Amino acid sequence: MTTTKTTLFTEIEKVISSLNIDSIVEERKQILQPLIDFIQSKAATSQEIRINFICTHNSRRSHLSQVWSQTMAHYFHIKNIFCYSGGTEATALFPMAAETLRNSGFQIKTISKNENPVYTIKYADNEHPIIGFSKKLDDDFNPKSEFAAIMTCDSANEACPFVPGAEKRIPITFEDPKAFDNTPQQSEKYKERSLQIATELFYVFSQINL
Repeated sequence: MTTTKTTLFTEIEKVISSLNIDSIVEERKQILQPLIDFIQSKAATSQEIRINFICTHNSRRSHLSQVWSQTMAHYFHIKNIFCYSGGTEATALFPMAAETLRNSGFQIKTISKNENPVYTIKYADNEHPIIGFSKKLDDDFNPKSEFAAIMTCDSANEACPFVPGAEKRIPITFEDPKAFDNTPQQSEKYKERSLQIATELFYVFSQINL
């Protein structure tokens, strides 16, 4: 699919232009295919597309996935798409996850400071910011029906064999960068995971025919 000029922030555009979808192995593409099919089926009939990325603590991978998914939808001009995230429990959006997004060009502000801070995450001048904070998957902030539940970690995938209200439940799991917290590799590993998620979601949205 050919893209035209977008209004993404310049630094985000640079990151996207550096992504290499040829790095995605065939086995991984098969894992991503059900999400492509879900988005395509909705887009083909001009329905709203709701995607809730779910992880145990809603602190790292689910947020990275939510933000990159909304960004890629904008990049490929796919309208009426709303991306969410949630957990089997609520903790806090981990600061290194927010910092990793900031380093990729997202404008991030903290609008509430407490044990579970609330962030605004902006990817384009004229688009609503994403509201980032940790919440349970069935929080009132999230959709109650007609959404795809994307299980981004193995523990959430095992703990939630059934997601209430989900039209589709799709496991697309990623390794947890938390394993490198408080190590010299922390920043590098968070960036690596963020770019993997960005690359795979770029591939997903590049497959959608409008």
